[in-house]
Amino acid sequence: MKNMTMTYTNPKGSEPITVHQLLLDQGYSQSLIRQLRKTQNGITLSGNLVFTTYVLKPGDELTVLLQDDSNESPLVPTPVPIHIEYEDEHLMVIYKEAGIPVHPSQGNRKTTLANGLAYYFKNKGEAFTSRIINRLDRDTTGLLIVAKHSLSACILYDMMKRRAIHRRYLAIVCGKLPQQGWIHTPIARAEGSIIKRCVQPLYGENASTFYKTLYYDPKTHHSLAEIQLETGRTHQIRVHLASIGHPIPGDFLYHPDYHYITRQALHSYRLDFLHPIDKTPLSFLSDLPKDMQFMGISSIDGL
Repeated sequence: MKNMTMTYTNPKGSEPITVHQLLLDQGYSQSLIRQLRKTQNGITLSGNLVFTTYVLKPGDELTVLLQDDSNESPLVPTPVPIHIEYEDEHLMVIYKEAGIPVHPSQGNRKTTLANGLAYYFKNKGEAFTSRIINRLDRDTTGLLIVAKHSLSACILYDMMKRRAIHRRYLAIVCGKLPQQGWIHTPIARAEGSIIKRCVQPLYGENASTFYKTLYYDPKTHHSLAEIQLETGRTHQIRVHLASIGHPIPGDFLYHPDYHYITRQALHSYRLDFLHPIDKTPLSFLSDLPKDMQFMGISSIDGL
């Protein structure tokens, strides 16, 4: 990102408030406030440096300097496809294709979505630090949020923690799924595996998934379901649906049946949240990708 300034005015007629409390109220984290204290001209009042203990009077105007911190980024810019659904100076919403990991790992340092974002911003002449807010498995398609600076990241991460970012998925599952239901089963790492998960009522982490059936195709004997998560455990949707006898086809870990699709038929199709800075409602939709249209459905409109 480029250096950015944010200005806040303590409204006339309001109660006095410390700089520290005002920043907390605006969504700054404690760690970001500590970082700003160390930044040259990080927090100023009428052009003068000010301590965070200073009590703002009604009408005082506070300025915060958010500096580019991307020199610390180890990302290698790589031309990985980036499909931008929305972008402003604070955030992006992008579409992830199947087969692309979100973050680098020990076995893949270059061909990830984060590397593609680094390449995109390098071509724009802008620095970049990876702040991808939500996560998707490598073979899951759909929508992701990217914060473009440290403040929007603070606010969006907190919104994720408070479940104020509403994510919905489309999944194709084997068999005729009941009309709707909740799956409340703890999930743990499967014994002997560093990747695979399983339901484990005794010592697993709490996990809750809601599903609603949108369509059943008797020809292929598959159902299309809308999924909402109350928690965000690793492989939660895939594990939960398999646990009730309706696994996702094409899932190499939990149901490696590739007759209709060669990757798990799971798509992050909807995001609803408030803009982290101006608080306007944002909503994004993405129809089924082509490889999930084997039941003859390309759009869920009208279902």
